[in-house]
Amino acid sequence: MSSEAREWVWEHSSSRGAARLVLLSIADRVADDQCVAWASLSSLAKRTRASVSTVREAVERLLLAGELEQLDDLVGPQRSTVYRLPLAAEAVAQALREQQEEEGDTAGPDEADGPAKLRLSALRRYGIRPREVPESPARVRKPAVPETGRPRRKPAQRRTGHRHNDVPATGTQNRSEPDLNRRYSSGGAAVTSAAEWQIDPASLTWARQQGHLNRLGEQGLQAADAKWRAHRAGHAPRPVDAWAADWRSWVAREHAPGHPNPYAVPGRGPSTPGGMTRAEAHTAALLAALDEPTGMEG
Repeated sequence: MSSEAREWVWEHSSSRGAARLVLLSIADRVADDQCVAWASLSSLAKRTRASVSTVREAVERLLLAGELEQLDDLVGPQRSTVYRLPLAAEAVAQALREQQEEEGDTAGPDEADGPAKLRLSALRRYGIRPREVPESPARVRKPAVPETGRPRRKPAQRRTGHRHNDVPATGTQNRSEPDLNRRYSSGGAAVTSAAEWQIDPASLTWARQQGHLNRLGEQGLQAADAKWRAHRAGHAPRPVDAWAADWRSWVAREHAPGHPNPYAVPGRGPSTPGGMTRAEAHTAALLAALDEPTGMEG
């Protein structure tokens, strides 16, 4: 399953630079279709050859973008942090559902109505277990929920000053003031629902350049968009970049009218010359670039 998670990062993630390397390093440790893995900041810094502070900032950017979740109620070996790639997990689950539909198997659970609960019995085989003792008083206010592995998609924002007792914890303070907190985050990235999200010009250019517009046709692309919005109607609001990446992932797997989709499961595309998959070729090229001398050694 790590190959499918890596393939999703290579093909559909909007991350760049150090954040992309960190996400690839975490995806490389994914063991099953839940797209959950454990890692410490020091191990990620060693694998990406970046500083710990750089890795920490990269993780925060991935959390804000919705491409990474930090499962605070779970802990890995040596009390390492447990992460989940939610968009990659949704892509894998969608592909498995489509495969079951093609095979006529409808006995499996329908996960389209919401995120599936984590299977802790499977995660324990990889050294991941529920956190027994909170590490800080802040975590005491959020009791552990072992059956769900509550994710922390966005880091808590610092607050200054004193909050008045008559001001609600969420929402606007003035009823006549438009509620902009739901649509915009503190970092300036738009947050919206799937129904309100509009296809951006970059996604349309991507669909045209990748051949999906020619493969599906305008009506087929509109049908794929409508199907995607129906499946994402119950999801929580996300940044527009996260919706764009998820929309592209959906369109890339969508069947052309009258033709089966040979890439129903991510990571099972055609192999590159030499017997390597596309993800393995990308990884080899990345490692070769990291090992290339720069003239500043020694």
